Amino acid sequence: MDFPFKNFIQVAGVIDEIEARMLIGQGVDFLGFPLHLDVNQEDLTEQETVNIVKSLCPFTCNVLITYLDKATEIANMCCNLGINIVQLHGNILPLELLKLKAIAPNLWIIKSLIVRKKNFTELETTVNNLGTCIDAFIIDTFNPVTGASGATGKIHDWKISRKIVTLSTRPIILAGGLNPKNVQKAILEVKPAGVDVHTGVEDAFGRKDPKLIEIFLLEARKGFAFLK
Repeated sequence: MDFPFKNFIQVAGVIDEIEARMLIGQGVDFLGFPLHLDVNQEDLTEQETVNIVKSLCPFTCNVLITYLDKATEIANMCCNLGINIVQLHGNILPLELLKLKAIAPNLWIIKSLIVRKKNFTELETTVNNLGTCIDAFIIDTFNPVTGASGATGKIHDWKISRKIVTLSTRPIILAGGLNPKNVQKAILEVKPAGVDVHTGVEDAFGRKDPKLIEIFLLEARKGFAFLK
């Protein structure tokens, strides 16, 4: 089952139903719900996420973002949430990914690739080894100060991301420090299948800013339009 999405925009870190509906109303394609994280604090509980997802029906492009690394736990959580796309940031083994595919064949699996200093060979190996186990990759940035490998607000070398796009047989989603000012340039340089934004469209209180979302969507769509 090929990943069916292209030129899409994901906004991660939804904090409540009001924000979710605002994002959908603006035209965001994917909504990301982080749960069971490694470093960053969760915005919502699992039950709060269930309630929001149910309230948004029939909108179906909700994404569980998690560090869980056991197939059964991941499948059960996605089933409980009513979500059919999962973004995995943990060090999950290939056998667990294959098991997840077997027990949840209708689940689209996105695996993170975290850019650290001088780790391209490691990323290349991961792409080659996991390409048959997942549906897409998301490239994000490591923060050595906090230890976070997502929602860092930091960009990485887009030349690395572009290399990964050219060698991967799976679609690549670009994340890491994207904002309304740089997203078009990032898309033109990297040529990803989609982009992900979190902190780059938030106000001083940690809520998604409708104006920043509007500009981000406009600039991202301009970028994707140039790729056609």
